[in-house]
Amino acid sequence: MSRLLLVRHGDTELNSAERYWGHSDVELSAAGLRQAERLRDRLAAEKIDAIYSSDLLRASLTGKIIAARHQLDVITCAELREINFGDAEGLTFDEISQLYPEVTKLWVERSLKLEYPGGESIDQFNNRVSKFQDRLEKHAPEQTILMVAHSGVLRTLVCQLLGIELRYRWQFRLDFASLSIIETYRQGAVLSLLNDVSHLR
Repeated sequence: MSRLLLVRHGDTELNSAERYWGHSDVELSAAGLRQAERLRDRLAAEKIDAIYSSDLLRASLTGKIIAARHQLDVITCAELREINFGDAEGLTFDEISQLYPEVTKLWVERSLKLEYPGGESIDQFNNRVSKFQDRLEKHAPEQTILMVAHSGVLRTLVCQLLGIELRYRWQFRLDFASLSIIETYRQGAVLSLLNDVSHLR
């Protein structure tokens, strides 16, 4: 495969730092737009051959802001959407704990049996994200591919590419507008940068 630039979208409206938004199409906040612009400037001199993003607005707009310096179209992919929290969409952790205590029990235990009421299970989510690798395999080894997605998606993708058990995905922190880099080789993948936000300071 290739050199992969993994970008989490910028901060959003509706208090995304405290509330869980999955498939809900929340927009970037003013701060999120500024974060995306700083990331654009950080990557302006980077050779990028293709840009993919989640088809949700907060990711696709972040991708378009970055793409403006590279004269590339952003290819949106439904498989890069955040997990569907179902009936827990837009709630805080405390609210979910009160309404769905069995869900938060599995959540705290980092259980792969977790399934959100009216939404996706971890297994369904993992299978969906894994389909994105079919797109990556079509690129030449010398190419650099940028992906803009969501925390859960990127952490899952990191585990898949590095061959790490999915239960460890909760142990990666990915902040808004962060940059991570994975170098891929025939023998496997190497994580060379994780959650870099130096461009935001």
